[in-house]
Amino acid sequence: MREDKRTIRCAVYTRKSTEEGLEQEFKSLDAQREACVAYIASQRHEGWVLAPGHYDDGGFSGGNMQRPGLVRLMADIEAGKVDTIVVYKVDRLTRNLADFAKIVDVLDAKEASFVSITQSFNTTTSMGRLTLNVLLSFAQFEREVTGERIRDKIAASKKKGLWMGGPVPLGYIVQERRLVVQEEEAELVRHIMRRYLALHSVKELVGELDAEERVTKIQKMTSGPHRGGVRFGRGTLFHLLRNRIYLGEIIHKGTSYPGEHDAIVPVDLWNDVQAKLDGRDRCRNALRQPKENSLLASKLHDADGRNMVPSHASKGGKRYRYYVTRHDLVDANRPAWRVGAHGIETIVADRIAQMMLDQSHLHALVLDS
Repeated sequence: MREDKRTIRCAVYTRKSTEEGLEQEFKSLDAQREACVAYIASQRHEGWVLAPGHYDDGGFSGGNMQRPGLVRLMADIEAGKVDTIVVYKVDRLTRNLADFAKIVDVLDAKEASFVSITQSFNTTTSMGRLTLNVLLSFAQFEREVTGERIRDKIAASKKKGLWMGGPVPLGYIVQERRLVVQEEEAELVRHIMRRYLALHSVKELVGELDAEERVTKIQKMTSGPHRGGVRFGRGTLFHLLRNRIYLGEIIHKGTSYPGEHDAIVPVDLWNDVQAKLDGRDRCRNALRQPKENSLLASKLHDADGRNMVPSHASKGGKRYRYYVTRHDLVDANRPAWRVGAHGIETIVADRIAQMMLDQSHLHALVLDS
């Protein structure tokens, strides 16, 4: 009498690196899934059945594991809901050997496996794993070489002064992959720089722009909600005031190159703004107190067992360091503790020195370790 074969629940996983074409009615993910479903149907005599649920990752790289579809798939394997992963090609699952090893560990722990319908191998045999490792090595090599080529192309293009994408700076629009001056926005950039020179303060400039209802540039995204169109913050303004793109330059890894776009800001205005910013930085650095190490940070607790964190206070031009109970652990029934940093650090250092001179204590520590 023929034995009934064990039912093997098969989950189809699909992935596409870019979002291009995902809006089409029949896309690459659909083609991958259709082929995998047909393969599962052809193995029905072996007990294969299609598991419910879709595990699709459109627009995600195979170079990491942080993909929504893959995360759900691995969770279902851990929960014992899936016996076999079915993919069109192994590089749809991962292009990274280290990530593959993690996946295999989970599969082995749950006595599960996976199948690539276009590459014949069996992960339950040593030869099959060797074949798979070779395939993944080439997939990872291809990904790394492609990344190097892209980085080299970006570097070479920027050195020629070409715009290589990213958030479009205020004052420009992109036409045929080139930055073109948008005069209304360009005048706002010059206005911001002139007002900074007049006000001597970015904080006051933020308030003035807010009162004038000025907002940042709206960045139109090809997918997802648009960004920008919000009030100027201090960080945004500091970046704008230092951005050499307004001199008609392109920056790559800290080096400036003549750009193919037109400058927005006159050189004399730019130089005046930079001199003002540099003077501000020198004053802040001169006033900044040298940083002192808190030797007992993350090590000290108060009498109630609560963490104590470094703090300080200034009086008469002097800076006094303390350790205080972490504020989120304080309530009306258990007020905060505060202890002078120098005093408690000296006590602890002296005690450690005494212990280091105690040979019997050192011997006991060595034995315990």
